[in-house]
Amino acid sequence: MDKVLLFFVIIFFTNSIIGFSQSSEAESLLEKSIQYHDPEGKWIKGEFHFPLYESRPNGSYRLTDVKLDNKRRTFELTQIRGKDRLSRYLSPDSCAVEWNYQSNIEDGLKKSLRLHCDGGNDFYRNYYAYLYGLPMKLKDPGTLIDPSVKKKNFFGKNLLEIKVTYDPEVGGDIWYFYFDPSTYALSGYRFYHDEKKNDGEYILLEGEIIINGVKFPEKRGWYTHKEGKYLGNDDLLAYPATEIKKD
Repeated sequence: MDKVLLFFVIIFFTNSIIGFSQSSEAESLLEKSIQYHDPEGKWIKGEFHFPLYESRPNGSYRLTDVKLDNKRRTFELTQIRGKDRLSRYLSPDSCAVEWNYQSNIEDGLKKSLRLHCDGGNDFYRNYYAYLYGLPMKLKDPGTLIDPSVKKKNFFGKNLLEIKVTYDPEVGGDIWYFYFDPSTYALSGYRFYHDEKKNDGEYILLEGEIIINGVKFPEKRGWYTHKEGKYLGNDDLLAYPATEIKKD
């Protein structure tokens, strides 16, 4: 073998070994989960439509359509709340909010429902992008992944757990994510504001729907840690949520 070629082969394998050794057990698990959910790497620049049926234990519900374009960094939300219709739009250079097709919204309602462009649309874009972007969003800057992986029984399922915190400027909550040990699918997660107080919530995932080649949870159930109280369900549908007709 040519000496120059041999030199580059040695350098390549040396760097590969070093890179592998520097990858923690948790990071390796995360990569396997991302490979399961987003095998073609479509999330980061893809367009996604999430039709949602968001039900609450008191019998109320919201019909929500969320559209994310991660390449153009646009966010659209259309939501039916009883007889009311809410719409939000956000892009790098524009923002709009409408309530029942009107952009001139009463101040009290605007404040209570965050019907404003000053942080309101950012909050909801980040909320939906984070939840539906998991586990891919755990690669975002400011994410701090504990290197260890633990085996845990998470509400009747034997799963693999990783702990995630964030740089202070990103967030202050403590998160735990749970993965299926055979497929590496994300199976649930929980977060705490103050773990010693057992506050925060846990979220159970069920089923899958594939959108543009990416696997997303079909059902997401929310519960409180302290009381074990059921807070509601977010169900991903196969057709536009706002076309549902309810009696």
